[in-house]
Amino acid sequence: MHYRFLRFPGGKAKAVTFSYDDGCRHDIRLANTLTAHKIRCTFNINSGFFGKDENGWYLTADEVRQHIVDAGHEIAVHGKMHMAPGLSRPLDCIQDMLNCRLELEKIYDRIIRGMAYPDSGITNLQNEASYDNIRRYLQDLGIVYARTLGGDNDLFRLPSDWMAWMPTAHHVNSKVMEYADKFLSIDPDQEKLYYPNRYPRLFYLWGHSFEFENNKNWDLPDAICEKLGGHEDIWYATNMEIYEYVQAYNALVYSADGQKVYNPTLMTVWFRTDAKVYSIAPGQTLDLTKV
Repeated sequence: MHYRFLRFPGGKAKAVTFSYDDGCRHDIRLANTLTAHKIRCTFNINSGFFGKDENGWYLTADEVRQHIVDAGHEIAVHGKMHMAPGLSRPLDCIQDMLNCRLELEKIYDRIIRGMAYPDSGITNLQNEASYDNIRRYLQDLGIVYARTLGGDNDLFRLPSDWMAWMPTAHHVNSKVMEYADKFLSIDPDQEKLYYPNRYPRLFYLWGHSFEFENNKNWDLPDAICEKLGGHEDIWYATNMEIYEYVQAYNALVYSADGQKVYNPTLMTVWFRTDAKVYSIAPGQTLDLTKV
């Protein structure tokens, strides 16, 4: 019996993803910075706010397309009117999330299945609201992952519950650069590392781009991107790309003795066992005793 761990595309042991909310004017500057450093981000959009505010505080649908979608970033649901599930009647929140998904899919001609909880999300549950019920109706709406907040940590683990996906940190966390340094210093494939600690690592940053403008610290995203970007041993992906890849890894089928592996998915999947990293193509059966 051996430990077996996921490896990201190319056999990489680490990944980075960002998530920013609300679709405000300052997303353009942030998206341009991320794109320049080839860092991928999921922008969580309120479809009811497109072009809202006479001062142009919110982006228009065309601006989101030009600066975010066409640049290769993901867009995800954030509620048409930004309603917190823990504070809303289930019917109201179901309508808010469904309408947001319907409108974003129609505008951008794509299937959208991810989201970030608006406002206090699932951290503040009132009026007999429950996480189990919120999770259930969001999944019934076709949502497969939902980012939450409030549990900053430097464990860099993949989520055990995709509907309560806890990021590494909000960018205002005073330890964010310390976390980044720790993340970069970890080598899960190092042979001297205790084997159970060779699991993959994910650095996941979130926030709102208007916070950089309000705090007059646009040097912070520049510094974060310069530190985290451009590393050959890191996979830069959107939230959905990470979700779908992990699902493909989890779909691998093993023989009873663990020596044969079958990949029933449409993705090439990488994994590590013992001292070797393997890749398995879509539809392939791999005999680990012969490779």
